[in-house]
Amino acid sequence: MPSSTFTISLDFELLWGIFDKVGNTYDPHYFANTRKLIPEILEVFEKNEIKATWATVGMLFAENEAEWRHYSPVHKPSYRTSKLSAYEFVKKNGLDPAVLFAPELIKKILDTPGQELGSHTFAHFYTLVRGQSPEQFRHDLQASQRISQEKFGVTLKSLVFPRNHLNELYLPICLEEGYTQVRSNPRNWYWQETQYEDLSKKWFRSADCFFPVGQHTLFKLDDLNPLPKEPLLIPASRILRPISKSNTLFNTVRLKRIKNEMSAAAKAQASYHLWWHPHNFATNPAAAMAELRELMLHFQQLREKFGMLSLNMEDLAELAGKKFFSFSEQRSVFSGQ
Repeated sequence: MPSSTFTISLDFELLWGIFDKVGNTYDPHYFANTRKLIPEILEVFEKNEIKATWATVGMLFAENEAEWRHYSPVHKPSYRTSKLSAYEFVKKNGLDPAVLFAPELIKKILDTPGQELGSHTFAHFYTLVRGQSPEQFRHDLQASQRISQEKFGVTLKSLVFPRNHLNELYLPICLEEGYTQVRSNPRNWYWQETQYEDLSKKWFRSADCFFPVGQHTLFKLDDLNPLPKEPLLIPASRILRPISKSNTLFNTVRLKRIKNEMSAAAKAQASYHLWWHPHNFATNPAAAMAELRELMLHFQQLREKFGMLSLNMEDLAELAGKKFFSFSEQRSVFSGQ
């Protein structure tokens, strides 16, 4: 039985993740940088034998507009605020392949050892927004499964709710549509119901990047017990926030906090779950990649000293289900044995 685990999940979105915030004012170079960075991130993961889950917006699987339309569900979200809908965005702005489609990057993810392709819903679906319905959500999940299975032969098993809008009433639908594990929010109050963005929650989430303001976010595998007819909820521990170009102290303190939490998990035989958006690295690619390599070096030290394992969400769920495997078996994933 492993002593501790380290999980990474990434919310892979490109423009689908922020279209409702930026409209057609997005910077194409920002997403061009993201496209270049993803192969670099994958290379770092493979070199360091890191397993990760890429929770990917299903629309990114499409090659072109015709394919996007073919796989889009008939029952689309009917948000009261129409600008939240990806489909309404496309009606007004069209489909720019450079920022909205990425099947070649999905193939790179699948070709890299240890990487799990997960779902971030098909249309960046907001389950806590007024106007949408459970049946619309079900059709969205079905669209993601269909395009993934038909194009890449992969049944998606891990799900991350966009904007961390985890609607507990929708969890049975997730399991019914094939998702056996879901990333949940940290247990602290300022991570709950994130659609209500009052200033106190934002302040506490920001402050928590530098020093403890709530309960610790490590967790034990024995505590991960799914309710009947629901997927396993795997708590997030920390978001790796973007580099600050103007505040080096900000960068140093927040990275040190993550490393200290990783160390605490390793020593306590606990689990630690780090997540971020690949496009967050695009604001300062060189510095972001340097930080990632620093985190990987720290993980290597924890692996050597404490036997910490790198697991994607699917692996972690299997481990929580008492399907244990050894460190040597994990390494065989990367050696191809």
